[in-house]
Amino acid sequence: MKFWEVIADNLSKAGWSWGCVATVDSNGQTIFVADAHRDNGKRFIVTADEKLRAFLELQRVTRANQLRDLVEAAAAVRYAKSYFGSHAAVIRVL
Repeated sequence: MKFWEVIADNLSKAGWSWGCVATVDSNGQTIFVADAHRDNGKRFIVTADEKLRAFLELQRVTRANQLRDLVEAAAAVRYAKSYFGSHAAVIRVL
């Protein structure tokens, strides 16, 4: 299994749909365009001169997005606890 395939498999396991195409630009260079998207409307599109680089960039941006979502959820829990006190419901992030 190639490393880009491992990344693609991990994207799928994390709930992302993904795709990749190779095309040639006006200078005759091969460009790989990869995208990952979710049902919640989040979408990332990256370009690179190598397939592996495109998937590494997709991995980076999707992980950063997941981390940002977790930070926002934690902030919402802290806000709820400060607003409602100790009786605030616990929010589970999937």
